[in-house]
Amino acid sequence: MDPKKKIIITGGTGYIGSHTSLVLIQAGFDVVIVDDLSNSEASVLDRIAELSKGVKPQFEKIDLSNFEHAYNFLKKHSDACGVINFAAFKAVGESVQRPITYYRNNLCILMNLLECMQEFKMNNFIFSSSATVYGIPNKLPITEEEPTKRPTSPYGNTKKIAEEILEDFTRIQAEFSAISLRYFNPIGAHPSGKLGESPVGIPNNLMPFITQTASGIREELKVFGKDYKTKDGTNIRDYIHVVDLAEAHVLALKRLLNKTAKDNFEIFNIGTGIGYSVLDVITSFERTTKQKLNYSFTYRRQGDVPELFADSTKANQLLNWQAKFNLDDMTSSSWNFQNAKK
Repeated sequence: MDPKKKIIITGGTGYIGSHTSLVLIQAGFDVVIVDDLSNSEASVLDRIAELSKGVKPQFEKIDLSNFEHAYNFLKKHSDACGVINFAAFKAVGESVQRPITYYRNNLCILMNLLECMQEFKMNNFIFSSSATVYGIPNKLPITEEEPTKRPTSPYGNTKKIAEEILEDFTRIQAEFSAISLRYFNPIGAHPSGKLGESPVGIPNNLMPFITQTASGIREELKVFGKDYKTKDGTNIRDYIHVVDLAEAHVLALKRLLNKTAKDNFEIFNIGTGIGYSVLDVITSFERTTKQKLNYSFTYRRQGDVPELFADSTKANQLLNWQAKFNLDDMTSSSWNFQNAKK
C-alpha cells in the first residue's frame, strides 16, 4: 500500500461508511476498514469489491472503545494518511433510553483514536457529525454560523461534545487537522442495488423502515407525530443521498491532504438545502415504486426536532461539492436495494 493513499475508515461496513469506502477506492485510495460489526455485516466487503472491480478493502474486526485494541490497530496502520471516523451508535430514540451506553461508546472511540493518532503522528482526521448539534435552530436554513445548542437526544449530544473535544485538541496540536461534516438526513442506496442501509434488527431510521414495511418484513410504519407546526404536521428534514454524502468525504480528505484547509478544525454542513416532510418521503416512495405503504400516526418520538434543513453554501464553495440526487432518486434506490436482498 502507498502510505500517501492509505486511509483508515472506522465503522466502514456500516451504511455511510461502506458507500464512502467504495468512492474512496474508486478515487484511488487504499482503504482499511475497522468495525465491530455491531450494526453491520462483513458481507458488505464482498459487495464493495464487486463494485470496485475486485478491490476488496482490508478489514479488521475491532471494538475501538477498548483503548488497547485501538492502540494496537493504529500502531499497525500508523503509515495511513488519515482516519475517517464513522464508528458510533446512532439511534436517536435508543440513546434517550440508554444515554450512558451512547456517551461511553461514542466518546471513548473518539478519544482513543485521537490519543493514538497523537502518539503515532497521524495528522488528518474527518469526523462524522450531525445536524443534531444545532438543537432547535433559531432560523432556517441552517448555516455553520448557527450556534450549537444542547441537542434534544444523548446521541446528538455525543456529536456536540465530540466537536468540542476536536476543537480543544486541534488548538494544541499544530500539525493536526480535522474536518467535521455535519450531515443532515442520509437516505438512498448505491445505484447498483448492492449497497444500502441494512441495519441489524428493527430499523431506527425512516427509510429502511419504509422499505421493510413495503416488502412485508414489517407490518406497519409508525409516523412519529402529526401535530408539528409544519405544512402537514409531520417533521421536516433535509434528506441527502448517501452517495452524495460519500463524495463529500473524498473532497474533505483531499482538502486535508492538499493542505488547503484554512484552519486546523473546519466544519461543513452537508445537505441539499431542501426540507421534506415525512409524508413527502412516503409520497415519493409510493410514486417511484408503485408500492402502497401501510402506515399510521403515533405519538411524537422523544428527542425529535420539528424542522431542520441546511445551507450548504460553504461546502459548495470550499469543497467544490454539490448534491446531485433528488428525493425520488433516494426513495427509488432504497427500494431497489431492498429488492436486491431478496
